[in-house]
Amino acid sequence: MLQRFVGDRAFYRRVLSVAIPIIIQNGITMFVSLLDNIMVGQIGTCQMSGVSVVNTLFFVFNLCIFGASAGAGIFSSQFYGSGDHAGIRHTFRFKILACSALALLVMAIFGVFGTDLIQLYLTGDGSPQDAADTLRYGREYLNMMLLGMLPFALSNVYASTLRETGNATVPMAASVSAVLVNLVLNYLLIFGHLGLPTMGARGAALATVISRVVELLIVASWTHLHKQRNPYIQGVYRSFHIPGKLLRDIFRTGMPLLMNEFLFSLGNAVNNQLQSTCGLNVLPATNISGTIYNLACVAFIAIGNATGIIMGQMMGAGENKEKIQDAFTKMTALSMAATVVLAVAMAGTAGLFPKIYNTTQEVRDLAAKLICISACAMPFGAYVHAAYFAMRSGGKTLLTTVFDSGFIWFYSLPVTFLLCHFTNFSILVIACVPITADILKCIFGYHVIKSGKWIQNLSVR
Repeated sequence: MLQRFVGDRAFYRRVLSVAIPIIIQNGITMFVSLLDNIMVGQIGTCQMSGVSVVNTLFFVFNLCIFGASAGAGIFSSQFYGSGDHAGIRHTFRFKILACSALALLVMAIFGVFGTDLIQLYLTGDGSPQDAADTLRYGREYLNMMLLGMLPFALSNVYASTLRETGNATVPMAASVSAVLVNLVLNYLLIFGHLGLPTMGARGAALATVISRVVELLIVASWTHLHKQRNPYIQGVYRSFHIPGKLLRDIFRTGMPLLMNEFLFSLGNAVNNQLQSTCGLNVLPATNISGTIYNLACVAFIAIGNATGIIMGQMMGAGENKEKIQDAFTKMTALSMAATVVLAVAMAGTAGLFPKIYNTTQEVRDLAAKLICISACAMPFGAYVHAAYFAMRSGGKTLLTTVFDSGFIWFYSLPVTFLLCHFTNFSILVIACVPITADILKCIFGYHVIKSGKWIQNLSVR
């Protein structure tokens, strides 16, 4: 029985060769994000809330870029597994066009409607002056962050393609370099050290923009300077021709994925807006709990991503269904075991972390309780994450849309809306709704994975 969940050394070497660079990359990114959050939190609750609202909006953009890139990335992984470099070149071109267009579109939307979007999160009980200050700080932060949207989109194209073609180390190094630049510049620009102006929240945004440019320069220059290692990059910009059949396949497979990422991220943004109606203290408290949760989730996020990459490569190489399902089971067991350990550690330190912030005791107490609730959700999230990437690797993007976004829009949001507007339940009860959704998704995902219908080779043209 134990052998079903535990692999041999060769198996773990393969998994960890993909997962560890992603864990390091995401871990350092989230740790620096944590430090950034703490630094912003030192200058006041309103600044922290304004930055938190804008980052919620940018989460929608970030996942849309991820979805646009990942739709073609399904094919990149399988083309790599079958040794088709021309196919990878075409999917790379698609990513460049799609992500650039998306970045420019969202820049225009945020530029025109940014103030109205921020105000949606400032309707809860609290001081009108605090709401006005939060809006002002959020708008300043947003205006600066707009400059980093295109570099972020392009760096995602290069980094995701490198990971899909078996090189997770360079994106990791680029990300580590970028977050270190971000950390140093945050310290200098937020507080005005070394003779630089004290910019507060705008300084945090400027530091992020510069770090994204640094990340893009690293991944793009390495990719183009190592053409023998990355043969698909040769001649990639000579034209933007993409074979019609592949383009149709990417749209058919990738558009549901893009819509899923949009609906999923928008659902989370709407959920945060609904929760914000419970009071202005909810914004900073969820910001604090969400930051530590993101750091604790790096292991299962990385293993989930590795699951999608390895499943795609195995399908492209023509492995049989039983072997692929067996690999999924072992990777999921590894992910959930690591997640339980991290969840216990997160719950055990829930009361300590909020004390770092320069905010009210009421916000700190609420944040500590929300951290404990988030810790309880983590093991379910680990399985959901792995199942999502496995289904996606086989091109079942319509199914993943139902799996990922369907439960949010047809279960979590309606229940949360009813609880927020028609009951007197506290935010602590309302925050448990996503956990019940993840439990349902685990049951659904288990039956889909067991059926094996998600396994298909897309690299055969």
